[in-house]
Amino acid sequence: MLVAPLPTVEIDPPKDPVAVVIWLHGLGADGHDFEPIVPQLSLPADLPVRFVFPHAPEIPVSVFGGQRVRAWFDFGPGGSVDLPGLARSVRQVNDLIQNEIDSGVPAQRIVVAGFSQGGVLALQTALYYPKRLAGILALSTFLPDSDNLQSDSARVNADIPVLMCHGQQDAVLPMALGTAAFTRLRRADYPVEWHEYPMGHEVCLEEIREISRWLQVVLRRA
Repeated sequence: MLVAPLPTVEIDPPKDPVAVVIWLHGLGADGHDFEPIVPQLSLPADLPVRFVFPHAPEIPVSVFGGQRVRAWFDFGPGGSVDLPGLARSVRQVNDLIQNEIDSGVPAQRIVVAGFSQGGVLALQTALYYPKRLAGILALSTFLPDSDNLQSDSARVNADIPVLMCHGQQDAVLPMALGTAAFTRLRRADYPVEWHEYPMGHEVCLEEIREISRWLQVVLRRA
């Protein structure tokens, strides 16, 4: 099934990029949400990275009473995930990854990142992607439909590095959801790191520094 291409905000480094980060925003935000984080990462000049921040489509969201907001999928009663909607967004992100491959960046030098609902999409995209990727950055998020993780995930990404961060006072997606996802990934033998911070549903400076460190490690190794 054909899906519409996602509009994006793109930040290119001064030199030709050697790697790409595709960063997915949270529910109700847009691609500009994490745009200011790029200079805060302070990545070294010898690691030029291109950042792609797509905008989710506007759809009716149940937890907002059916109001149309930018969302990767619908949240139903009790926080249930609209899996067909999630699958549609996965196909759209797969297209973004292919665009970067077609532009000359190998799949193994592409990180898929996401915050909150975008983190759900990042995990669901990269764990099942048929080519080796560089890593997954999953911030303040959770893992949906994890019962079939080992049987259905892509073997080529069976050892993909994952960085998970979460706020201890997160009232939107409680940290227990994040720790459950971390535990599930560890039991499936993924090399996943966990960091928690005294904050809510947000990103803090200490976390940004950890993201920068992790990106440099996985992109230099890729």
